[in-house]
This record gives sequence, structure tokens and C-alpha cells, in this order.
Amino acid sequence: MTSISLDPPVATDTVLEVSDLSVAFPTEDGLVKAVRGVSYSLRRGETLGIVGESGSGKSVTSLALMGLLPRSARITGSAKFRGEELLGKNDRQMSAVRGKHLAMIFQDPLTSLNPVYPIGKQIAEAVLVHNEVSRRTAWDRAVELLRVVGIPNAEQRVHNYPHEMSGGMRQRVVIAIAMANNPEVMIADEPTTALDVTVQAQVLEALEAARTEIGAALVLITHDLGVIAGHADRICVMYAGKLVESGTVDDIFYRPRMPYALGLLGSLPRVDEGRDARLTPIVGTPPSLLNLPPGCPFRPRCPLAQDVCDESEPSLEAVEHGHFAACHFSDQLGSASAADVFTVTSIDVDTNEVDVASTSLATDVADVSEEDA
Repeated sequence: MTSISLDPPVATDTVLEVSDLSVAFPTEDGLVKAVRGVSYSLRRGETLGIVGESGSGKSVTSLALMGLLPRSARITGSAKFRGEELLGKNDRQMSAVRGKHLAMIFQDPLTSLNPVYPIGKQIAEAVLVHNEVSRRTAWDRAVELLRVVGIPNAEQRVHNYPHEMSGGMRQRVVIAIAMANNPEVMIADEPTTALDVTVQAQVLEALEAARTEIGAALVLITHDLGVIAGHADRICVMYAGKLVESGTVDDIFYRPRMPYALGLLGSLPRVDEGRDARLTPIVGTPPSLLNLPPGCPFRPRCPLAQDVCDESEPSLEAVEHGHFAACHFSDQLGSASAADVFTVTSIDVDTNEVDVASTSLATDVADVSEEDA
């Protein structure tokens, strides 16, 4: 028998490289284009945040990398781990990668854990699958991992069943399983959903401790911009299955160059504004991925939309060094606030189309478009 090496593996800089990844699901009504040409890279020890509304393709992108989509899914593009292509591997080949090199923390820990086995046995199983060690060694590793993720009395709690633990505790157990074999990449899919604020902070601390302990890169999928701001190095914003903006945390939070990203920020309350300050929500709903409208998918909800937005979908292009945005009018958003673009509305507004002339910046963009014509 051999012992488990707790030292992080020797690695080069880039651990994961995704290029032009697309995923579609055939249905009776047609082809659902869930992911459309997503590209990003991940460096060792880096945290990449992926944000967007429900249905934007965040989780499907990661499930494609892990080889966990149904066989009916049509996957194209490339996803390379350390230069090795992941797409196209069969389940047996991916089983050697999952858990050992790539690990995923799923959104619902209760469905991720087997209810009939103690949590210690489930963590130890993750160790035994990829290492030739004794059961005693694997069990000791399970206790150690519970301590790392902040579960008190680990020697006793290791015997608990999932139903004997709170939601936050179960999420920490799932994090412990993910880090059991010192993977180089961890993917956390909405790890704080349905948890109260205090437990959210504890889970995020456990996730950060896990990442620091094994030196892994982290893909953090969430709709909570507050979580992203405090834990990510870079951010990718997704809309309608596509990346619409990417950059550093400062780029996205202080210099957003795509109206959708600006709208997401404007829909959040701020502690530095008065109590009477109104939010600027994005009215309307995301488009159906079964029948995407021509041109820019965000066009029906965008106050800046012009004729060119109906004619062609903007590509993701550099607006600054390391900062990319997909908008025909990204140069108009350099210092704009959400209130400059989106109209402050009440909760009972019922509309599918934003009034283009309702904001000052929209009027300026219209004037520029007329001059160009």
C-alpha cells in the first residue's frame, strides 16, 4: 500500500482551456442551443467567476467539461485539461479524470450525497477510487478533510448520515469530497444557493480553505454578484448561452461595457446610497434558446438598441487590455451608470420591449447612429 500525497501536483500555468464550446439539445420542438461558442482559459490557483441569469448556460458549460451531459447532447468545440482533450472521451476515460484532476461541487448537496451511507464512507470512497491505500488511511483522510472545511468534532461527525446534518454542513461535505484527491481544477455550481447569509459565508470560507489547501484553480458559478466580488479574480458574464463580457473584477464592477452587465449591477442595492434610492432592473425576460431572435439576443431588453442590433449579433471583442465585451455600442459605456441606461421602474411594470428613448444615454447613442448613417 502507498500513502496519499498531500503535496499539490507540479503544474504549468494554464490548467484548463475551453475554445468555442457549443452544446445543443434536440427536442420535439427543435434544437435548443444551450451554449454557443464559449471560450475561456483558467490558470493554476486562479478563481474564475461565471455569472448570469438562470438558463444562460452556466451549468451546462461545466457539465459538458465533466462529461455529465446526456448522450443526446450535441457538443462541439474543444476543452483541454493540461493540453489533453476532454470532449469525446467515453465514460470510463472520464472516470479517471473526474475526481482526480477535475472535481465538481453540485448545487444541491442533499442529492449529491447517498442517504444510506455515513459521510465518512462517502469521502473515503472518493479517496479509494483513485489511490491504492488502505481503508484506514482513507478514513483518516476523510476526518482530515472534514477539519479542513470547518466541520467541528470531525472524528464524531464522520459517522453521521447526510440527513443528520444541516444544509451548510452537507455542502461542506461535498466540498471535502471534491478536494479528496487534490484536483487541479474545482468547479463549484451555485454552492451557496438556498443558504442563509451566515451559512453562505461559512461555506465560502470552506471553499476558499479547500482551494488554498490543495492549490487548485476554481470555477465559481453563481448568480450572486456579491459572492463573485469577494472571491473571483476574473469574471465571465453569460447571456443566452454566450459570453457577453469578461474581464477582471474591477473591469466588470467599475467599467462594464455591455448593457446586460451594467443592468445586473444596477439591480443590486448599494450600501453607499440612500435608503430611498431606487433600483434599475432589467425589464423583460431572457429569450428562448429554442428560437433565438435575429441579431443581438439582448436587443428586446436593451435601451441602447438600434437597427444594427437587429441585423447582426456582436462578437466578443477587446475594449481594453484583458477586457472583452459583445456590444455594438460598448464604446458608449465607458463611464455610464445603470441609471444612465436603464429606466427606474416600479415592480408592476409589464413590458417586453424597453423604450429606447427613455434614457439620456440611449438618446445619445441614437444621435451617434444617425450621424454615422
